[in-house]
Amino acid sequence: MRKTILFYVALLCSICTVNAQNIDIYPTNWWVNMKTNTVQLLIRSTGESFSSDSIHIKYPGVTLLKTHLFTNKRYLAADISIASDSQPGNVTIEVFQNGKKRQINWPLNQRRPGNGTTYAQGVNSADFIDLIMVDRFSNGDPNNDRVKGMKDQSLDRNDMYARHGGDFQGIINNLDYLQGLGITALWFTPVMENDMPNRTEHGYAITNHYKIDKRYGGDEVYKKLSDELHKRGMKLIFDAVYNHFGLFHFLEQDPPENDWVHRWSEYTQTSFREQPLFDPYASKSDRKKMSDGWFDKTMPDINQDNPYMANFIIQNCIWHIETFGIDGVRLDTYTYNDLDFANRCNQAILNEFPKITAFGEIMVHGVANQTYFEQNNIATPFKSNLPSVVDFQSLYYGIIPALTEPLSWTSGVNKLYYTASTDFLSRNPMQKVLLLDNHDEPRFFSLVGENAEKQKIGYQWLLTYRGIPQLYYGSEVLMKGLKAPDGLLRSDFPGGWKSDKKNAFTGVGLNEDEKSTQDLVRKLANFRKTSSAITTGKMMHYVPVEGLYVYFRYDGNQTIMCVMNTSNTPKEIDFKKYDERTAGFMLARNVITEEVLSTKNNATIPPMKMWVLELKK
Repeated sequence: MRKTILFYVALLCSICTVNAQNIDIYPTNWWVNMKTNTVQLLIRSTGESFSSDSIHIKYPGVTLLKTHLFTNKRYLAADISIASDSQPGNVTIEVFQNGKKRQINWPLNQRRPGNGTTYAQGVNSADFIDLIMVDRFSNGDPNNDRVKGMKDQSLDRNDMYARHGGDFQGIINNLDYLQGLGITALWFTPVMENDMPNRTEHGYAITNHYKIDKRYGGDEVYKKLSDELHKRGMKLIFDAVYNHFGLFHFLEQDPPENDWVHRWSEYTQTSFREQPLFDPYASKSDRKKMSDGWFDKTMPDINQDNPYMANFIIQNCIWHIETFGIDGVRLDTYTYNDLDFANRCNQAILNEFPKITAFGEIMVHGVANQTYFEQNNIATPFKSNLPSVVDFQSLYYGIIPALTEPLSWTSGVNKLYYTASTDFLSRNPMQKVLLLDNHDEPRFFSLVGENAEKQKIGYQWLLTYRGIPQLYYGSEVLMKGLKAPDGLLRSDFPGGWKSDKKNAFTGVGLNEDEKSTQDLVRKLANFRKTSSAITTGKMMHYVPVEGLYVYFRYDGNQTIMCVMNTSNTPKEIDFKKYDERTAGFMLARNVITEEVLSTKNNATIPPMKMWVLELKK
């Protein structure tokens, strides 16, 4: 009798549901009441292959529409729809492996409250963004410096290309500093898992889109950081990468099909030339090399024409925003994407989160070249729906030459004027993200010859010009560094490690130039928060004369006059010359020094100086 019972128990176990510990589903969960209510599940087995594409779903309101098999039998795809009256809970999904029925629980969650108000708020010209490389900012939890089992076990602060140990807790610990500096939004280089053998400090070689890197603190600490920011009225920006992932991503190491990334007969790198995408004389082969070539040998180029791969990326962007309470999206290497796909992905995000904003990395040379990739006023066959861009033209052909080139008809500060005058090409110039430097560009302080006065002019321009200003962590205390080979542009923020002798959070060890530049940024950024003229007002500028460039930010309530002297000699300011904007005002208060001038009299601005003046009646 006992043997009979054991036989039937064994038989039942062979055909009944078992917990599928070796099966993953992407996206890892979804939500009720989403506009995106048709979802494609990618089901992956890390063990046995699937013996059938037969899938059963048992959950009220969730309907299986279609299933897909791949050459690699460890993958299935299932298209499902989620009814508007579906309730949160665990959806039971049954699959078959070697005749065995496997059961997976897939969470269907309640949505995060506050779409457009407490998250997905968008980033606008009233914001001041700080770009932070998490690994290089502050080490708040040394326990996660190395994570057992991950390929990169480096930890050496003397090596610019190794990991240094910064994490989310370090940022949380220093939010008072960031908010006090006038920062309203944080943008991190990608924080998703980068399980690569080396060079993982920057984050752009993602190996799992549904995991936050444990060396930063993982999902939970990232959520905690998001919550802490929102409690303070600050915002969180997600760095999304449509174009590529890391070589050790499971979709490259164990792909469902061979065409999920672009394949070439031999390694082919992108040409890094955007022109063939809009050049009326371009060859198809040049276009293909630009868009389908790999960015790097360690970063396979995603084939966005593959509908499964496209769905994977689009759904992940939506998932990341909803899961972590994202407010804005920065889109990496935007020019290298299939642009029709990029439009689809952008639109899917905006459909779900109508108030969110996205800005693309358009690292090109030429205003028209940049404008092609954003919403614009140009009549071209392809029309981008990207709301905004990082404005490299105002950097390359604006503020850098203004402070580093000798003045001529086409050089020096005249380039800044010319570049701004081409804003007529762009649909949303006030949404452009301005910068002095970032993780790929030399530190501005190094570019201007380590001249603190020029750095201060740069920040006064950044915080008063049209657009959204973006700081790069540590440049406010004159961090320096050029590109390779030293990599110093990605140095650690001083004070982020207990052993640091210099501490920019407290001011300990800073020299006078570092302190005064930090103070200037703090004062002007906080003034900017309440300045309607700068954050939402109009702009007017005058043709530069002998290196003197004057522009105004103004509205019905406030007028700000910005005077930039880029020459080597003092310049006289006759306020009457600018009477379109100065008429009716009697006084001009310097926002930084608080000195008050009379507009009835001429004033003299020293060489290589900038004034930000609030006009008073």
